[in-house]
Amino acid sequence: MTTAPAGASLDASALRQRVADFVAEYDPETTDQRDFLAARFDAGLAWVHFPEGEGGLGAPRALQPVVDEEFERLGYTPVGREGLVIGLGMAAPTILAFGTPEQRARYLKPLYTGEEIWCQLFSEPGAGSDLAALGTRAVREGDAWTVSGQKVWTSLAHRARFAILVARTDPDVPKHKGITYFICDMSAEGVDVRALRQITGEAEFNEVYLNDVRIPDSQRLGGEGEGWRVAQTTLMNERVSIGGHPEPREGGLISLVSQLWRERPDLRTPGLHDQLLRLWVDAEAARLTKERLRQQLAIGQPGPEGSAAKYSFSRLNQEISGLELEMLGAEGMTYDDWTFRRPEGVEFTKRSPGFHYLRSKGNSIEGGTTEILRNIIAERVLGLPSEPRTDKDVAWKDLPK
Repeated sequence: MTTAPAGASLDASALRQRVADFVAEYDPETTDQRDFLAARFDAGLAWVHFPEGEGGLGAPRALQPVVDEEFERLGYTPVGREGLVIGLGMAAPTILAFGTPEQRARYLKPLYTGEEIWCQLFSEPGAGSDLAALGTRAVREGDAWTVSGQKVWTSLAHRARFAILVARTDPDVPKHKGITYFICDMSAEGVDVRALRQITGEAEFNEVYLNDVRIPDSQRLGGEGEGWRVAQTTLMNERVSIGGHPEPREGGLISLVSQLWRERPDLRTPGLHDQLLRLWVDAEAARLTKERLRQQLAIGQPGPEGSAAKYSFSRLNQEISGLELEMLGAEGMTYDDWTFRRPEGVEFTKRSPGFHYLRSKGNSIEGGTTEILRNIIAERVLGLPSEPRTDKDVAWKDLPK
């Protein structure tokens, strides 16, 4: 395979040639996908801005779309990658930022190839919006930690090999300071995963009980008590991964409602037309804003602007699905898809209007609640005064539970 210069000296033309040479050696139509991805990782074409030897080339982050588009043009279409969203979108950037060389060598490649699936053990029954109030305890015993507590709303926990986990290691300091971040082996003794059935009839999520789970200190990410700082990297990437994906013009749910309006003249009323026009414009504005966000991400790390993308995604899904039911009337109220299943992900545009409406209610909770996102946007994007916080200097153990 032709070698091209690595690192900052790479430009778009050189990367396209590198991809072409790679595909010439590993035909995507005849090479097993996992073998193809393993070779792509080794060639530095997984995440080009990662260091050499860790899936990248040390190239500018802005060149990643060039690589992805060239692979697609040359015939590589990823399939069955829905279950990797947490590993690729949240665990990988966090491990890159805070992991030791040994941790990066152990986890990044099987995460990228799909050999190992990841989940996220953050939210708790009493600590969702206010994640820093979490109560899952980790107590150090020599070279390991014993972890006990309960996590909730955990996607893919029933399939995951590893989890990113935040736990309280010091209850005697304010809530943001006494947290430590771990990698948890989901096959370890004491991990109990239970399905959470939703209003749609499906169970995308789980609740996870941790009963004296032993985690070696070698699976800690970042310093002891620095878990909140580490978690911010995860959360910023999560919000972008949920709300920041590019879409074509009139893509997503707005496409279904627009098509319904065009094909069903019997559903048209002036009032609903006004709502449709407003939401169409909002969806287009959100799409363009997401594209601008992607351009910003290409030259840096996710920032608080990702919260705005996730917020607009939630609001639009809920309002558009509500309009869809209003247009359909009684016809839209039927819902008979109660079969219990555990989907890999959510595909709104391929389901019934009733599913759209019911499932979209969760959008304002998952990946950061709407109320918290509004605070982030107000304070960190618009520069408005912070809300008064009376618990900032109070030890976690003294907070009302």
